[in-house]
Amino acid sequence: MNAPHLRQRLLAGEPVFGTLIVSPSPSWPDAVSRCGLDFVFIDTEHVALDRTQWSWMCRTYSALGLPPLVRIPSADPCAATMVLDGGAAGVVAPYVETARQVQALRGAVRFRPIKGQRLDQILDAAPVEPELDAYLQHNAGDRMLIVNIESVPAINALDEIVAVPGLDAVLVGPHDLSCSLGLPERYDHPAFLAACEAVFRKARAAGVGAGIHFWGGVEQQVRFLQMGANLLIHSADIILFQKHLQSELESIRQAAGLRLENHAGRRELSI
Repeated sequence: MNAPHLRQRLLAGEPVFGTLIVSPSPSWPDAVSRCGLDFVFIDTEHVALDRTQWSWMCRTYSALGLPPLVRIPSADPCAATMVLDGGAAGVVAPYVETARQVQALRGAVRFRPIKGQRLDQILDAAPVEPELDAYLQHNAGDRMLIVNIESVPAINALDEIVAVPGLDAVLVGPHDLSCSLGLPERYDHPAFLAACEAVFRKARAAGVGAGIHFWGGVEQQVRFLQMGANLLIHSADIILFQKHLQSELESIRQAAGLRLENHAGRRELSI
């Protein structure tokens, strides 16, 4: 799958599946490409990846038919253009709370390389020369703009946020949203679930994709899809590795009749 195909499916309401990739190992892309994913999610907000690392990751995964969506450290248009220059198929901007922020990001993603006063004029609906307009429209089809909805103010402003032209999807950040609701990590709480469903339904009604990055079990993931999500980022490579290795080691010890010990470092990761 390439970036335009992923964007087409997302806006059509079809479900698309990815995972967070933390490891920059050159052995990883081949293994990941065999897992049935539609895209990969690379996080530069919380994960310690330098610019060279994530750019190599972007170009490698793109070559394997897995468009990379890269989360930038903040809702900064300059950071958005940087990850696009580095090979990202799409930008995920964290902790967005206003339509004004989305509009600025729209300028970076949809009208790149236009900047400064000329970009401000275009965003204010000034006429664009036909040749430049055709150039921008052609290039914009290869880029995606996704914003994280992670707070109560963001939900309150969601009508205005999803009305910004050129927005492809909103993505719930469950940890920050649960904290904003006063329910830290209470992912089964009715108020948290109601907030997620409101985000999904409102976005989908506006013709925008709706998703969540979640690391819980299958039943929880299915519940989000039933609520209206069609962009699912399931867990992360490091979390899946931890769970699988821990489970297999416990099975080996049990089968060998060894005492199961409470090993240090068992706490489940969350990103």
